[in-house]
Amino acid sequence: MTPDGVVYVVDDDESVRRSLLRLLRSVGLEAMAFPSASAFLERPIDDRPCCLILDLRLRGPSGLDLQAELGGKPQAIPIIFITGHGTVPASVRAMKGGALDFLEKPFDDGELLESVQRALARSRDQYAEHAERDLIQHRLDTLTPRERQVLRLVVRGMLNKQIAADLGAAEKTIKIHRGRVMKKMQADSVANLVRMAQRIGLEEPRV
Repeated sequence: MTPDGVVYVVDDDESVRRSLLRLLRSVGLEAMAFPSASAFLERPIDDRPCCLILDLRLRGPSGLDLQAELGGKPQAIPIIFITGHGTVPASVRAMKGGALDFLEKPFDDGELLESVQRALARSRDQYAEHAERDLIQHRLDTLTPRERQVLRLVVRGMLNKQIAADLGAAEKTIKIHRGRVMKKMQADSVANLVRMAQRIGLEEPRV
């Protein structure tokens, strides 16, 4: 299996890093390892699907500290925590922070690989959603201010006649604007247009 993505490993134990890299690469996964949270943060994260196998206890900033740092990024990295010193408060904090899994050492290789596959699948889904939002936003940016007004009212479920009254324009003019909106947004139906608006948080509730 050769999924489109990379697995990062952050652990201050060199033997653990070597073991994990060997395991991941043995099943065709691309993997990179770092000895500390700081070392990981110093390298720009590749703009592609990825996940992070992260040791809970690290020299310097802890795994939880790194999780908190990454939580502020636009695109969250799915995290799998590993630890030989697990505690209930730590595991709860990790999971509340959005961790995908929390495995105690020594863990089963198959269990870890299953978690990695779930994490990469989640990351690929996130990237697909991000790409779709970018595409919709690009189309939105081609609309004129008036066309944007019409779009907002269309996704609220208003008819041309109602939009014309609301904007103080002729119904025929609104029909033209609406047609241009549909064409520029590449929407084949109002339902499709509404879905696009929802994807970028543009939809407004009906009054």
